[in-house]
Order: sequence, then C-alpha cells, then structure tokens
Amino acid sequence: MAGDQLQVLHALDLAKTQWYHFTAIIIAGMGFFTDAYDLFCISLVTKLLGRIYYHVEGGPNPGVLPANVAAAVNGVAFCGTLTGQLFFGWLGDKMGRKKVYGMTLLIMVICSIASGLSFSDDPKAVMITLCFFRFWLGFGIGGDYPLSATIMSEYANKKTRGAFIGAVFAMQGFGILVGGVFAIIVSSSFRAKYNVPPYINDEFRSTPHEADYVWRIILMFGAVPAALTYYWRMKMPETARYTALVAKNAEKAATDMARVMQVDIEADQGKLEDFTEKESNSFGLFTKEFLRRHGVHLLGTTTCWFLLDIAFYSQNLFQKDVFSAIGWIPKANTMSAIEEVFRIARAQTLIALCSTVPGYWFTVALIDRMGRFKIQLMGFTMMTIFMFALAIPYHHWTQKENNIGFVVMYSLTFFFANFGPNATTFIVPAEIFPARLRSTCHGISAASGKLGAIVGAFGFLYLSQDKHKAEPGYSRGIGVKNTLIILGVVNLLGALCTLMVPEAKGKSLEEMSGENDDDYGDAVKLEDVSKVAAD
Repeated sequence: MAGDQLQVLHALDLAKTQWYHFTAIIIAGMGFFTDAYDLFCISLVTKLLGRIYYHVEGGPNPGVLPANVAAAVNGVAFCGTLTGQLFFGWLGDKMGRKKVYGMTLLIMVICSIASGLSFSDDPKAVMITLCFFRFWLGFGIGGDYPLSATIMSEYANKKTRGAFIGAVFAMQGFGILVGGVFAIIVSSSFRAKYNVPPYINDEFRSTPHEADYVWRIILMFGAVPAALTYYWRMKMPETARYTALVAKNAEKAATDMARVMQVDIEADQGKLEDFTEKESNSFGLFTKEFLRRHGVHLLGTTTCWFLLDIAFYSQNLFQKDVFSAIGWIPKANTMSAIEEVFRIARAQTLIALCSTVPGYWFTVALIDRMGRFKIQLMGFTMMTIFMFALAIPYHHWTQKENNIGFVVMYSLTFFFANFGPNATTFIVPAEIFPARLRSTCHGISAASGKLGAIVGAFGFLYLSQDKHKAEPGYSRGIGVKNTLIILGVVNLLGALCTLMVPEAKGKSLEEMSGENDDDYGDAVKLEDVSKVAAD
C-alpha cells in the first residue's frame, strides 16, 4: 500500500513520536477538558438551583427543581451538543478542520460566561435563560468532538494513533476531576467566609443569598481553559490529509508537515492527480458505494456510541441521586445548601480520581497493543456485569454498613466505561472513514451518542425515582434498582453491536478507508472482526 500512498501521508504514518504530536494532544485535549467541565459541572449545582429558586420560605424541606425543569437544565446542553456535532462535522469536511476549529472555542467562552449571568427575580426566567445559553454552549462543545478526533487522527502515525487520539479524549477525565475540585474550593470558601453552618438547625433553615454566587462562579469558570487554548488552535496548520486528499494541494500539505516535523517531504502533486481520478474515491455519503463499503461500519459506530452514552451520562449526571439513595450523602433536609454542594462535589471528585481518570489512561496505554475491538467488548461486558451485580442485590447495598461496597462497585463501572467503549467509540470513527467524509461521519456517530445522552439525562431522571417515595413532580419512577437493571441490558446490547466495528490497530487511515485501493470494498468485512475476536 505504501507505494500507492502519497509521500507526505506515508511520512506521517511512519513518523517517530515528536514534539508536535504532544503539542497537538495538548491543544486538542484542552478543548475536551473544557467540554467535560462544562457538561458535567451542571450536576454539581442542580440541587443548589432548587434550593435557591424553588424553596418555600418556612417550609419543612429544602427546595427541589420540578421534574421538567431539572430535565431541561441537565439535558439541554446535550441537545445543543448533538446539533453542533452534526453541523461542525459537516463543516469540517467542507471548509477544513482548522478554519472552524476556533469557532467552537469562542462559542464555549461566550456561553460559559453568559450561563452564569442568568439574572432575574423570576425563577422561571432564570431557568429559561440558563437553558438558552447551555444549549449554545453545547453547540460549541459538539463541534469539538469531530474536529478534535479528526485532527488528531490525521496528525498521528499509525503505530501510536490510538494512544494519541485516546490521550485527547482522556483530558475529559481531568475536566470532570477539576470540576469537582473547583466546586469543593468554591463551596468551602463561601462556607468559611459567610459562616454558613454545615447542618440545618432551628436557627438556620433558609438558604443564604450568597449561595446564588456559588453556582454562577462554577459555571463561568469553564470559559477559562477555552480562552487560554484559542491562540494555539489558530496557530495549528491544516492537517496534511485534508490539504492533500480533500483540498487537492499536495505541495502545501508537504510544506506544512515538513515545518512541524522538521524534515523534507516530497510534494507528489503528480501522484495526487492520479490518485484523485480513481472512481472508487469519488463516492459521497448518500451513495450505494458508501453503503457497500462503510454502511455497516457507520451503523456499528452510531449504535455503540448511542448505547454507551445512555449508560455513561446517566451514571455521571445522576450519581448524586444514587449516592443519596444509598445513604452515602446525607439527606438534603439535614444540610445547608452550600454544604450539599460540597458533599456532592467531594463524592464525584473521589469517583473521578479513583476510577474515571485511571480508566482513560489505561486505554491510552493499551489500545495500540490490545486493539480497539477487544477493549470496547471488554468494557461493555464488565459494565454489564457490575450493573447487574449492583441491581440484583440492591437492597443489600442500601444498608448503611454496605454502602461503601456499593460505591466501589459503582466506581468500577466508570473505570470500565473509560477503559472501554467511552474511549473507543470516540477513537474508531476518526480512523475508518475516507478523509473527505471523516469529520462528517464522526459527527454523525458522536451525535448518535448524544442522542443516547439525552435519553439518559431525561429518562434516568424519571425512572430512578421511587414512585413510593417520590419528591413533588416525580411520580412515575421505577426506582434505582430497576433502572440499574435497564442500564445493564443497554450495556449488553452495546457489546453485541461491537461486532459491527472493524479493527484499525496498526493500519494507516487510507488502508482503513480504502483510499489507496480500488478493491477495498471487499477488504474489511465482518469476517475480519470475527478473526480479531478469536485472537
């Protein structure tokens, strides 16, 4: 295959790990750091919003967000993310990765700040304004998915490409971790400064007005890492694969890559003209040829990501409710509002530190040795096992002396989500589709995932409520136990759908997409996947 490949692309595939690889990881990864912070920090302050805006003065219990408001606040950013993934994925293939890469950060900076400026005396107006800016924040976040994955895959060499893309995505774990740590710092600072007692007593039952600043500061901090990254994104050159294969300018591709790799690379413009004349390389997304070559692959990446995100985002956004249900976090009516933020942030930080972050980096370390297929299948399988292990003896885990065991088991589902399908569903779509459709197909796959996140954000919110102990506005739930069983089944389906996803370990992007070979349409089939599974 190398003989048919452009020299600049061949040089990228065989390049030793260099400084520009790490620079690209940091620049793209900081976007994902911001994405994770912005998406998950809302779960830290949702209960605080209920305390501030829906508390009945003199009432026996702290305020609770109505079900429809809680669903909107938690899920609206995912709706924006889905839209952004489709739009920027398509735009990245039409205009180039670099040209639209800075737009996503600007949107995130503006909307992170605006989310914390939702001022009004009317709770409904505050929630509507917050949801409006959270939607557009998600829109910017959505663009980061296909662009970051595509850029990193097109910069990387084939030997360590999985680790490089995985390292970009692993920054998501640090974003979740920093979100929890920052919430701990902010809540602790306000608690100390305003002498807010940790527990409610007869003299102190209302939420202090200073608590209104806490959630705003936490949300607005998401603008900081995005702003710091913008300049460096604008300095990155366009990827050689887009410049050569889509923009049809092999000379500029060679010049750009020679500058960052500090080597001389032949332009190969004549070979490019022969290469792009192949009829096999001219099909579009909505054609029979694409369906024949990559239809099953796209179905595999979309279904796996959809099923994964139902479970993953349900677990992340509502772990505070699960921990409250098993008694690991005290009941809301025993704590002050700021103390509750502190307790939730501390719990989520512990989970991130012990399981979420390590899971990402296990993938980075092993993906180019084990392969994408094995890691994804293993992750889905282990998540299924742990979900059933939590759900079937659920009442055993809710006893106070057993809740630490529940937390450990629950944290292991996060570990195997990240040392598993949460990482591989992001990596694989950036490797197996043609350059001119790569960003679009990744955007479609990612959007399918966010559709699953929406199902998780809205569905788990209602399902996890115990219908016999529901708070106002939550009356049709099936309880945490049955919800965990459903999530276990979802993970099992994800393991089965993994059979549709090909293995890209050790292969060039052109080899996987068929851009070097007229006969590639018959080269990557489900038989190859079964062979990988048997190895």
